[in-house]
Amino acid sequence: MLIISIHSLKMAQEQAYNQTFDYDLVIVGGGIVGATFACALKKSGLRIGLIEAKPQSVAVARRQAYALSLLSGRIFQGIGVWQTIQPQIATYRQIRLCDGDYPKFVQFHPTDLGTQDLGYVGEHRPLLTSLYEFLADCPNVSWLSPGEVVEVEYQASGVEVTVNVDENPQTLRSRLVVAADGSRSRIRTAAGIGTKGWKYWQSCVTARIKTEKSHNDTAFERFWESGPMGVLPLAENRCQVVWTAPHAEAHQLKDLDEKEFLELLEYRTGGLLGHLELDSDRILFPVQLMQSDRYTQHRLALIGDAAHCCHPVGGQGLNMGIRDAAALAQVIQDAYQQGEDIGDERILKRYERWRKHENLVILGFTDFLDRIFSNNWLPIVTLRRLGLWMLRHLYPVRCYALQLMTGLKGRTPQVANFKSGSTSV
Repeated sequence: MLIISIHSLKMAQEQAYNQTFDYDLVIVGGGIVGATFACALKKSGLRIGLIEAKPQSVAVARRQAYALSLLSGRIFQGIGVWQTIQPQIATYRQIRLCDGDYPKFVQFHPTDLGTQDLGYVGEHRPLLTSLYEFLADCPNVSWLSPGEVVEVEYQASGVEVTVNVDENPQTLRSRLVVAADGSRSRIRTAAGIGTKGWKYWQSCVTARIKTEKSHNDTAFERFWESGPMGVLPLAENRCQVVWTAPHAEAHQLKDLDEKEFLELLEYRTGGLLGHLELDSDRILFPVQLMQSDRYTQHRLALIGDAAHCCHPVGGQGLNMGIRDAAALAQVIQDAYQQGEDIGDERILKRYERWRKHENLVILGFTDFLDRIFSNNWLPIVTLRRLGLWMLRHLYPVRCYALQLMTGLKGRTPQVANFKSGSTSV
């Protein structure tokens, strides 16, 4: 009887504690990173409120494609959504690095890592739709969409989030707020968390193209004096182009006559893809490097672009956010299972110590690549061609660079630690 009474008392205390909170945590931002974080917590038992400013049908409608690293694929597989995502995305099995018109290039192959693939390219709609469908039957995740956060009040034992959902104001009480609301994060700014970094002298022009010749499952990264150009393979003989150039030149590329743009693009791709056709509008966006001073504070954690932004060279941005989501989910689940307060800053610091340094390495790596290749000064040209020679001929250098690009350097989240003979990741 005594044991039953103590158990009943604990149950009553827990129920009373839970009644003071609408959610264990509230996620602000239902993009790919925010949705991945929610998916990673699907089986955790935590009550989750997911606030997205746009209706789901609008949120999935972005016309964009992303490079996905091997580690991102493994994270999605560990979460349980990869079997839905993989048939809808492209796989690349080679990476080709070129320095402008310099005839000697570097070609990476899966044998360099002992894997079947080197990465993937996914379009926004199938990626986000798959994540949303995965959450659709999740009773512990509540959607608040379209929802606009009006105010966040951090308290000793919890946090109150005032949000307008379909113009109806609601006040939600939670133990933790997770900001996944992008590089201009209102949650980060309102919390007084500063950032460091700079805007580059460059902008990016992105577009999808149809190619005459097969891309042969190859991702191209070609460096020019004006900036790097990435060409990522998509299904149905299409590619996503990410063309970096100084601001004025980038604006000219966006507004250039379509025939002239494609002729210049055919030259810049060395004719390897044959005759090209545009398959989308051209989109321009400025490039910046940003690192938040802190990733966490009392009852708040930042993930994805809310915490950091990097140069698009190498396609690292979204992958950093996916790793943030998996790492924070692991820290929170471990704390929850131990009966710890998931909003306690001491708990959240475990996530910050894990991810902030690793992200800084990627920020430095992408900045270094852009600066050393967007340069025509002879000593720098000599140095980078020496670097390309080392990548071609020195396996340790080649392997390290490839591990960094594919996400296999650094601490791996537990969700990605599995063995399966039925997958290519």
